[in-house]
Amino acid sequence: MTATETVDKPRKKRRVRKVLWILLGVVVVLAIAIAALLLRLNSAFDGVSTVESAFPDDSDRPKVVETESGSPINVLLLGTDSREEGQDLMDNLGDRADAILVAHIPPDRKSIQIMSVMRDSWVEIPGHGENKINAALSLGGVSLMVQTVETVIDQRIDHVAVIDFEGFKGLTEELGGVTLNNDRAFSTKNYDFEAGNITISEGEAALEFVRERYAFEDGDYQRVHNQQAFMRGALNGILASEVLANPLKLADIIESLSPHMATTDTMSTTQMVSLGASLVSANGGKPPLQTFTLPTTGTGMIGDQSVVHVDWDGVELIREAFAEDSMTSFTPPPPR
Repeated sequence: MTATETVDKPRKKRRVRKVLWILLGVVVVLAIAIAALLLRLNSAFDGVSTVESAFPDDSDRPKVVETESGSPINVLLLGTDSREEGQDLMDNLGDRADAILVAHIPPDRKSIQIMSVMRDSWVEIPGHGENKINAALSLGGVSLMVQTVETVIDQRIDHVAVIDFEGFKGLTEELGGVTLNNDRAFSTKNYDFEAGNITISEGEAALEFVRERYAFEDGDYQRVHNQQAFMRGALNGILASEVLANPLKLADIIESLSPHMATTDTMSTTQMVSLGASLVSANGGKPPLQTFTLPTTGTGMIGDQSVVHVDWDGVELIREAFAEDSMTSFTPPPPR
């Protein structure tokens, strides 16, 4: 061994140690940053109320679907309006739930389906006979609503979220506006909403959009339709990769919604981050979002009640699709 080799060997060791220390420093900084982000998300979640006793007994529920890619995730979304000042979000929910939606994420995580359910849909409510689906909330609370929806779609509901429309004000502004398809031009006291794809940028405009009913001949029916359209547009904004993959942005959104939202304790911070990462990873960005309504055959009267009749043949097609590994090629049954 030469004298030069003898000198170079300690120098190489020092360089290796220096590189290792730098790498260790980077790892520590990343760990601290991740911990800080999770702490921020946890803090944002602290203001979110919890939906208690949301799920029925396991013996009354569909089994978990298993495919090669794993299991689907189903989230029941309940939208409510007209909460009195000072009233808890969950008080009298059965009288105020204006929108019912199911967000279905297939096992391959390559798409998301948002299915609206008309609140007057005439279905079998377990233990109570046939009634409007929204009656499940009055008859047995969120637990019975979960059981009823599970019976309709033959899928297990994994999470439940209740959102007060008042929260749409802050959500609209945090997202920088909500883009949606407005199928009917109308005016409110302060705003004009054109037909077609529109972007609602102001929080107050969002509130007037989801609350207006006097501008329509069918009043509450069109109001519910508009509320569903807004919720779909807002979810589309949240699912954008620049939002879904940004914990700080998600924390800002959650904080704006927290006074107006309740979720089951199954929706943890780590689960949300993990799901968001899997959706972005599976799609290389924003996952495709598909929206449709539980198939119906029109409206009618049962006794003295105005109801929406469910197209059960169409529902069977949706049940089959929801049980598949992927829904990237799914086409909803056309309205009848």
